[in-house]
Amino acid sequence: MGNRLSKIATRTGDTGTTGLATGERLPKHDLRVHAMGEVDELNCVIGLILIHDLPEAIKTRLTDTQQELFNLGGELAMPGYELVKDSHVLALDEALDALNETLPPLKDFIMPGGSPACAHAHLGRAVARRAERALWMLHAEAPLNANPMRYLNRLSDYLFVVARTLGKGLEEVEWAH
Repeated sequence: MGNRLSKIATRTGDTGTTGLATGERLPKHDLRVHAMGEVDELNCVIGLILIHDLPEAIKTRLTDTQQELFNLGGELAMPGYELVKDSHVLALDEALDALNETLPPLKDFIMPGGSPACAHAHLGRAVARRAERALWMLHAEAPLNANPMRYLNRLSDYLFVVARTLGKGLEEVEWAH
C-alpha cells in the first residue's frame, strides 16, 4: 500500500464537507461522518488505556482492538465493504469471558474511577456505548452490516470488565441508591 497521507492539510474540509474513502463528499454533520468520529474518539481512548501498566492479555487485546476499530472506521468510510468480521466479535467474547472468570460477582452498579487506568477503561466503556448509538442511528438511515454494532456492544462490556480487573484490590464504590 502506498503512502496515502502525503498531505495532511488539504483544506478540502473548509466548506463543511469531508471525503469518504470512496471519493464521495458528505456534510460534516452527516450521521456517517458523526459515527466515524465517534469510532475515532473511541480509538483514542483505547490509546489512553494502553499508556498504563496493563496485564499482557489486556494489552494485547486492546492493541488488536485499535486495529479493529480502524477497520470499523474503514467500513464506515467505504459503504458496502465488510471489514469487521464475526471473528472480531468472537475474540472480544472470549477475552470478556476470561476476565469475568477472575472477578467476584457484581452486586450493584459501581461508580467509575478507582485508579487512572480504571477511570480510563470506564471512559472507554462510555465512549464505546456512544459510538454504538451513533452506528445504530446511521443504521436506521443507511443499513449497515450487523457486526460493527455487535462489536461495539461487546467492546463496551469488555472495557467495563477491564476496569474491574484493573481495580482488583481497590474498593469498588457502589451506587448509593
